[in-house]
Amino acid sequence: MRLTVTDTAASSSRGRPQDKEGPRRGFFGRIILFVRQVFAELAKVVTPTRRELVRFTITVLIFLVIMMLLVTALDLLFGAGAVWVFGDS
Repeated sequence: MRLTVTDTAASSSRGRPQDKEGPRRGFFGRIILFVRQVFAELAKVVTPTRRELVRFTITVLIFLVIMMLLVTALDLLFGAGAVWVFGDS
């Protein structure tokens, strides 16, 4: 089974294919075309290796820790500024 993906022209304002000679598809024909395109895109997906997955996970966790520290520092700074401006009640 050969899967093909239709291209739309960049200048097309309605998002339709530039080639108007193709057959007009009905409602179910468009759904079938969409499903074929979805499977064609899923065939391009590459699963990361275990090493890449571990590296990506560690990178995300480090980024989260840095962002948590930044938000905590800003919260303490603005809290201290609010106490300085409005006083301790």
